[in-house]
Amino acid sequence: MQTKDKILSREALRDRVERWRHEGVRITLANGGFDLLHVGHVRYLQGAKALGGKLVVAINSDESVRTLKGAGRPIMPAEERAEIVAALADVDAVVIFPELDVRAIIREIRPDIQAKGTDYTADSVPERDVVSEYGGRVEIVGDTKDHSTSEIIRSRLSPRKS
Repeated sequence: MQTKDKILSREALRDRVERWRHEGVRITLANGGFDLLHVGHVRYLQGAKALGGKLVVAINSDESVRTLKGAGRPIMPAEERAEIVAALADVDAVVIFPELDVRAIIREIRPDIQAKGTDYTADSVPERDVVSEYGGRVEIVGDTKDHSTSEIIRSRLSPRKS
């Protein structure tokens, strides 16, 4: 599948998920800002895909990233972040969402699994309540939280003082 064919509107995502479900395929949802894609993101998405089925990635809009991360973020616009994530072989679909958390997407597509990174525990996942409502499950995947875009910006991209 071409990268551009993986980037979907909310309506197209609902249709695609419905088709996959009709085919008996499990749906896993991962989400985040994915600003300056790094190895932690790749390992998170690989871990999510390893849970089985189709991997849907929900990417925060520019405005939601700014609200969550502050002025100067995101570094890259949502459309570019979506295209980069969609280019990864493990990713089956990408959607951009404006909300501050992914609860609305979860309610719309009801993924079998909500995959979150290791900066969470199963009990601290903000969307856990919504996933539990319909019998889905939350899984923690990826490597330890040794990588972050904020840390890369702070330590590698900010001007150094002599």
